[in-house]
Amino acid sequence: MPSPTSISIDKLARLVGTPNCPALVDVRTDEDFASDPRLTPGATRRAHASVETWGSALAGGSAIVICQRGKKLSEGVAAWLRLLGATAETLEGGHEAWTEAGLPTVRSDRMPARDKAGRTVWVTRARPKIDRIACPWLIRRFVDPGAVFLFVAPQEVEAVGERFGAMPFDIENVFWSHRGELCTFDVMVAEFGLASEPLQRLAAIVRSADTGRLDLAPEAAGLLAVSLGLSRVYADDLAQLEAGMMLYDALYRWCRDATGETHNWSNVKVAP
Repeated sequence: MPSPTSISIDKLARLVGTPNCPALVDVRTDEDFASDPRLTPGATRRAHASVETWGSALAGGSAIVICQRGKKLSEGVAAWLRLLGATAETLEGGHEAWTEAGLPTVRSDRMPARDKAGRTVWVTRARPKIDRIACPWLIRRFVDPGAVFLFVAPQEVEAVGERFGAMPFDIENVFWSHRGELCTFDVMVAEFGLASEPLQRLAAIVRSADTGRLDLAPEAAGLLAVSLGLSRVYADDLAQLEAGMMLYDALYRWCRDATGETHNWSNVKVAP
């Protein structure tokens, strides 16, 4: 019998990738995680035994706790989180139910090491336009919600990465960059294991706009125009990133839910 404080995989699948998704906490044992080192998109690994220590950071927010089968570990951690002031639910069936349903998972071996605050840190060229906004959106919505992004002079990206423990992206000769006709967003979708139909549709739009091949997707011209406009509106790269997050939230929801919808209202009166 489902717990009154649990959420189904179908409901969670609708929340993943959206700005309203609760914090996802993976509390599988090390043994269970080693047997399948993939994560629900956006989930962070935490030790169930130390919930009293890290759980206070979630007070006042909402969380979904994921263990192997949705039983004792997630139930216990969710109860502790509620005691600490969070709204917490468990995932019905846990990680096993999610993967058995064929839903996307993130390859943990592709994730950079986290800093002392538990965040992944990324670095790229300043003055972003398309790929360098789309990729941070993908990372924050599907890989690491707390990810940090550094925008620096192009010639200093790799050196900053080495000195500050940040992962370079969207520059030449690094892992996270263009490959052939694919842009960096394409590479991240594939490498992280996130190749769902909506994200592949969005990837085609990003690739078309980012590489100037506007014939690949009819929406690309609009994305290019808005992206260039945002780069003029915002002199600060981080402010531009925050504005761009909403842009890609909207594009993702269109790709997932609204591609068949049209808007054909007209105020032109037809003669009787």
